[in-house]
This record gives sequence, structure tokens and C-alpha cells, in this order.
Amino acid sequence: MNQLFKKLRKYEIMIRKVANNHLQGDYKSIFKGAGLEFDDLRPYQYGDDIRTIEWKVSAKGHGTFVKTFKEDKDQCVYFLLDISGSQDIGEVGHKKIDQGKIVAGVLTLAAIFEGSQTGLISYSDQKEALVFPGKGMKQGVRMIRALFDHENKSLKTDLNSMFTFALNLIKKRSIIIVISDFIDEDYERPFKALAEKHDVVAVQLTDPRESALPSLGIIPVFDKERGKTTWVNTAFGSFSKKITDTFTSERERLKDICKKNQINYLSIDTTQDIVLPLIELFRIRNKSMKRG
Repeated sequence: MNQLFKKLRKYEIMIRKVANNHLQGDYKSIFKGAGLEFDDLRPYQYGDDIRTIEWKVSAKGHGTFVKTFKEDKDQCVYFLLDISGSQDIGEVGHKKIDQGKIVAGVLTLAAIFEGSQTGLISYSDQKEALVFPGKGMKQGVRMIRALFDHENKSLKTDLNSMFTFALNLIKKRSIIIVISDFIDEDYERPFKALAEKHDVVAVQLTDPRESALPSLGIIPVFDKERGKTTWVNTAFGSFSKKITDTFTSERERLKDICKKNQINYLSIDTTQDIVLPLIELFRIRNKSMKRG
């Protein structure tokens, strides 16, 4: 556990230094949303988050007004981690699930050191692990243990259920960082609802095998979630093209959902070091906050 902490802490310090040097902004800005406590109203300005529009006041015909907020000292950062079977893809030690846990662990330490409360929901098609929000290094230890020591009860996926569970559990407006490959269907409605109530960040985990399956002839493909093996002929060009097209269209669909619902989107590949992608997340967050 000590070695793991050192590794995560090393990443956290490195990301903070690079973020401050390149963005000329505040490292903790990734954990600052639009604010959590209502403060006042002001006229709408171009670029304001449409979710902050006060429609009742604006409907009176004196212009469009938005709510302003003051920062909550007890701001909460929740991590929603998808740990279903589809995450178990990639090289040993660099699978999607490994990347997801490291990202959650690094950002947990970053939030802890900035004084935010952190909480965790690990999910498959059911609740796997739940850590209620708390502050300080003891909370950091709880979070890291829950991330890296957990053994799954199920390998199936149900993002609809995960987002619905989070909606029912998290009452106070929070920053919610969703870490998943988003390989599922029928999750859009609760995902949008989550974004209406909270400040949501979507981190999509991917692996090259999902978008460019090599030509290996007839091979067995094991579906870990269903526990079944199917034989497929990868030599057929149409099969490889279908895999690539499906991956591309699903990712573009997710990006479109995020864009329409003011959700910050980031993609992280299993072959990447997490530093540069997380720096990109800081850039996105800083840009959206300046605009809002």
C-alpha cells in the first residue's frame, strides 16, 4: 500500500507542476465547479452555462438572468467508477480498469490535498463499493483501499443503474467524475439528469483492440460479462470495419451527449501515460470556468 501511495502521490505532484506551468491557473480549479451555494442574480452574458438561467425571473420580460454562486467550503468530489468485465481489456498492468483506478486514485489525492471532501461509488450492474464523503488522509486511505483492494461481485454492466443510484444517493450539488468505457445502452436519460443536478466530468477509457482488431484468422472471443466464448473470423475485412465503425460512432455519440449537456469529456487510452490526458482535463476545466 505504501508503494502504491508513493506512485499515486508522484503522479499527483507531477500533474500539479505541469498544470501550473502550462495553464497559468490554479491546480485546484479542476475541483471547482460553478459554485454550490446560491448567492445572487445577474444579467445573462454570452457563454454562460444555460443550466444557471433563472427561468422564472427571466420570464417576466426584463431580460435573461442567471444565478451566481459562492464557493462551498465543504465541496464534495464523487468518483463513479465502472468496474464491470468490459474494463478488463489491455496489457497486463495497463488494462482499462488499471487506468481507471489510477486516475481515480491520483485525483482523490489531489482533491484531499486541496481540502475537498471525496467519495466513491464503484459499480458493475450493482453497487460494488461505496465510500461516503470525507476529508483528510484517513479518507484518502479509505478511498485507495476501496479502489485497489476490492473484488467484484459481478462482471456485468449497467450504467443506467449506476447513474440512477448516484442520483438517488447524492443530494447536494457535487463534482462527479465518471470513469468508464461507456460500453452500454440506455444510459443517456439518467446521465443527462445527473448533469442537470451536478457538475459532471466524463472520463472514457479505451483500448486499441476495441477500434482496430488485427487480422488473426478465426479466433475465440471471450465475453467476460456473459461468460461465453464466440468464434469469429477476423480475416474478413467487413468484420474489422464493423468493429472500427461501431467504436467510432459510439464515441462520437458520447461526445455529442456531453457537449449538449455541459459535461466535460476526456478520453484516456490504455497505451497512454495518464499525465498528459489529465493536463488536458485541467485545460478543459479552466476554459469552461473562464467562459462561465
